[in-house]
Amino acid sequence: MSEAAVAAESAPEVLVAVEGSVGRLTLNRPKALGALTATMVTLMTRALLDWREDPAVTTILIDHAGERGFCAGGDIRFLADSAAQGGEAARRFFHTEYQLNHLLFEYPKPVVAVMDGITMGGGVGISLPARYRVATERTAFAMPETGIGLFPDVGGGWHLSRLHGAVGIWLALTGARLKAAGCEILGIATDVIPSASAPEFKARLIADPEAVETILTELDTDPGRSAMIEHHDEIDRLFGGPTVEAIFQALADDGSPWAAEQLAILKTKSPLSMKTSLRQIRAGRDMASFADNMAMEMRIAARIVMSHDFAEGVRAVIVEKHNKPVWEPATLEGVTDAMLDAVFAPLPPDQEWKPL
Repeated sequence: MSEAAVAAESAPEVLVAVEGSVGRLTLNRPKALGALTATMVTLMTRALLDWREDPAVTTILIDHAGERGFCAGGDIRFLADSAAQGGEAARRFFHTEYQLNHLLFEYPKPVVAVMDGITMGGGVGISLPARYRVATERTAFAMPETGIGLFPDVGGGWHLSRLHGAVGIWLALTGARLKAAGCEILGIATDVIPSASAPEFKARLIADPEAVETILTELDTDPGRSAMIEHHDEIDRLFGGPTVEAIFQALADDGSPWAAEQLAILKTKSPLSMKTSLRQIRAGRDMASFADNMAMEMRIAARIVMSHDFAEGVRAVIVEKHNKPVWEPATLEGVTDAMLDAVFAPLPPDQEWKPL
């Protein structure tokens, strides 16, 4: 192994630094597209807690090393391995990850997240709470969890439920990807700049954090047209039904090529995950606080990570990559209200989620 390779292997998973008055957290797993590990969550949480009361730190910058992805999610194989051994480590990971999400959501200082590249799953959880969410032409935003037997956690019940119309439900059920234009239209991104300007943006931010809005305005670029907006009315009409079965029926009855495409996508997803996700988003919409939402998601995560569908999704999609999981139950009708009630039920008191 070369010296450069050895250095890369031994480098911290998050680079933590204070540059000027900016506390900087750089996700440093480029080969893994920034996928979050327990160590990364711990490093970020410790730094944010240290900087919260430090008057020398006025602004937080979250970015990433490499070019392909900001953060592609959590460490899925770790979660699956833990589930096969009883799930304690997975539950501990979710608990601490959700504390980080909440810490960012409530953070008293401006947080800037540069969502340059793949921003999915866990990456959504650390970017959407930021005050400034900066996309580029390389941004690919998605919550694809229903395809591996999970659900759009890390605050998805809060964030997705507050998007316009039924877009959040569409994103959650289908795992659809948004580019920069769609992210800006929906408010997922507050600003769009060229990826080539990202180094300049970061340098200017560090030099003058109070000028962040002026800098973003000066570097602003037209993200182009969003394919999502062309189907916005259809999304609201076809994904606004009260149940997943109603959504399936609306898509089947519509008859358009786009509706047929969406229906075909949904038929590949876990029925348990889709029904869980729809209930999660509907419940999250009425939550009084982000903390309440995260407590709900902790309950779901503790059950879903131990489900057949999560193990099967990881096997079929992540490990063997044939993308032909065999879900249990195999049909929407097989997922009963009683099964969902069990997923959302309170945990034992010592396992319930609580903020830092």
